[in-house]
Amino acid sequence: MDRELLGATASELGRGIGTGEIDAEALTELFLSAIAEHPEAARIYARTTPERAREEAAAAAKRARAGLRRGPLDGVPVSWKDLFDTAGIATEAGSALLAGRTPARDALVLERATRAGLVCLGKTHMSELAFSGIGINPVTATSPNVNYPDRVPGGSSSGAAASVAFRLAPAGIGSDTGGSVRVPSAWNDLVGFKTTHGWLPLDGVVPLAAGFDTIGPLCRSVEDAGLLAAIMAAEPAPDLSGARLDGLNLLVLETVALDEIRPEPLEGFERAVARLAEAGAKITRGEVPCLAGAMGLSASLFTGEAWAEWGELIESNPDVMFDQVRERFRAGREVSAAQWLRDRKRMMAIRGEWAAAVGGYDAVLVPSSAILPPVTERMMEDAAYYVRENLLALRNTRIGNLMNACGVTLPTGVPSCGITAFGLPGRDREILRVAAAMEVALGA
Repeated sequence: MDRELLGATASELGRGIGTGEIDAEALTELFLSAIAEHPEAARIYARTTPERAREEAAAAAKRARAGLRRGPLDGVPVSWKDLFDTAGIATEAGSALLAGRTPARDALVLERATRAGLVCLGKTHMSELAFSGIGINPVTATSPNVNYPDRVPGGSSSGAAASVAFRLAPAGIGSDTGGSVRVPSAWNDLVGFKTTHGWLPLDGVVPLAAGFDTIGPLCRSVEDAGLLAAIMAAEPAPDLSGARLDGLNLLVLETVALDEIRPEPLEGFERAVARLAEAGAKITRGEVPCLAGAMGLSASLFTGEAWAEWGELIESNPDVMFDQVRERFRAGREVSAAQWLRDRKRMMAIRGEWAAAVGGYDAVLVPSSAILPPVTERMMEDAAYYVRENLLALRNTRIGNLMNACGVTLPTGVPSCGITAFGLPGRDREILRVAAAMEVALGA
């Protein structure tokens, strides 16, 4: 089979299976062989599932021959972050604390994907317990960055991004609590979709902070992102046909999002904004003052909930954890229940102010990350640098989680620099249409 198919979008592969040009079994074998042969595969996949993949691909091929395909991605293989439960297969969330954890059934989104005909290639590496935007994990493995061999991949869906960027999967499914789909997507020049909290079910997904956890795809096109999300939502695919920038009103957010931004991400962002304007979008630049207050709440809200979820298990065996991640969890010890409740109440009020301020725009634009991927060796040696760069990496993406926005990051053409379009909660289909129009203008 043509190895060029390794770089195709999931949607292109699905269409090829539908026309009979691509055999689903041969396609799965192509990806399994690519994984087996790739020198970085052990840093990308925590474990592959070849037996399951071959069974699912054989069933998909049979359906295709009979004209009974279950949907546009029936027979397309994908990877799954190692916090989605897989029946009879270890799901350890990148942590020795969960070593050997083997669930009895699949996560609900994986069940839905399987019913739609998607083929499970295996489980990808991730930041430990999903609590880092950097992607370093000395406990299991640190996945590679496609642009910079000496730099971090972004996290926590690090292996998910690498599986696509290194052509070892057409798409990967990850999770996003503070930026864990969008940062690795941006740093590996992919499309990443952060869904509205609650749209995709979290049943069978190892939690970090359930009040913020979301599920989303990392892939090569907005079309892929829409199809994959709709499958996991058990809903019809979004209509992206005819999406245009003409007449769209886009806000460039100048509160928080441009603070301390490094030259390369700013260049990529401004270049992208200019191209959107040339394609017919109306660009407005403005402040949303309430947002600054929300950012100060993130430390207590994220760490407080994460500590409530994991603190007892962490303290039962703290030495098996990567110290930077362990100490980030431990920051939640200082968050009282009263403080957490007060801060959450304030956040909910700010969400209302945010919605009123940006509701008249089709999307809010921000650089996907304020920084380029940091150098891995320095991150391991300099604790203060690790903390600072991790916070900056996630700063802009956290806007989306705090405001419960949906959002799509797209490549800008500058390596490891993305642009994100945010939409209001529940407007996932609308933001995908905006992103589809942006994708054409950016040539992403």
